[in-house]
Amino acid sequence: MQIEITGHHVDITDALRDYIESKFSKLKRHFDKVINVHVILTVEKKVQKVEATLHMSGNDVHAEAESEDMYASVDTLIDKLDRQIMKYKEKMTDHR
Repeated sequence: MQIEITGHHVDITDALRDYIESKFSKLKRHFDKVINVHVILTVEKKVQKVEATLHMSGNDVHAEAESEDMYASVDTLIDKLDRQIMKYKEKMTDHR
């Protein structure tokens, strides 16, 4: 899985990059067919916003989260993406 991280009005530190990569590696154990991930970090006044688009075989998944802390935003985003991936995986394996 290739992770591309971009920042709007924010510097991406090594600690933040490592944190994001470790969180996205947890998604890989549920569904390993993710081709690449594009993460956008944005800061607008006191709001820290994170958006991510996962390109998978056959589908794209998009989610966004915002809070006052960037790490909390990343955690919320990972939870949303995890739910969407599990739902997509159920649809793929649900044959009647």
